Amino acid sequence: MLWLVIGLLGSLASSGLLVLMLRFIHPPFSALMVERRIASWFSHEPYSSHHTWVSLDEMSPSVGVAVIAAEDQNFADHFGFDWNAIEKAYAHNEHSKRKRGASTVSQQTAKNLFCWESRSWLRKGAEAYFTMLIELGWSKRRILEVYLNIVEFGDGVYGVEAASTTYFHKRSSKLRPSEAALLAAVLPNPHKYRVDAPSAYVRGRQAWILRQMGQLGGEQVVKDLGKD
Repeated sequence: MLWLVIGLLGSLASSGLLVLMLRFIHPPFSALMVERRIASWFSHEPYSSHHTWVSLDEMSPSVGVAVIAAEDQNFADHFGFDWNAIEKAYAHNEHSKRKRGASTVSQQTAKNLFCWESRSWLRKGAEAYFTMLIELGWSKRRILEVYLNIVEFGDGVYGVEAASTTYFHKRSSKLRPSEAALLAAVLPNPHKYRVDAPSAYVRGRQAWILRQMGQLGGEQVVKDLGKD
């Protein structure tokens, strides 16, 4: 029993230290990238990975605004979990076959960076744990920066810089609001929805995101997150 307690405390301490370090050190890869790479070894489909880290200041501000507008409009105000959105999603899913998620940018950052793909309660518990750690140890600006650098935009395309050069053939600093909104539009499922061949649904979602970006205040949304 003692060794179990010691092991648990050691795991908690090491995970806390890791999160604290990643406030200052850019993660070279994420758990999702590793999982995708391992899966490719057992697949006959060709796979290549594209990932280039850039700071939030090097990206077009439209990118951060688009993602917040699309994924988590209460990002600046919650502590990792948007309970109002969770309640609405639960009520919707009780009566609809088309399920609605309520994951925040913080939760998605924790899941992509530290967890594995699964719908199990164990994975959800790990996601919640790391969500609380990054909310405690990082600024909102750092959470958004990490998320934009590791989120998957297509098969093997990770982060805004890789997505920008792959789909628009330019640096992420040069992205226009419409292009940023198109990237954000595929985030619910970047393997089903494509930036380079957007469906009518994706185009409709892009237009909605653009309207939301304006209503939220445009680039000021990211500026208001402040500095570390």
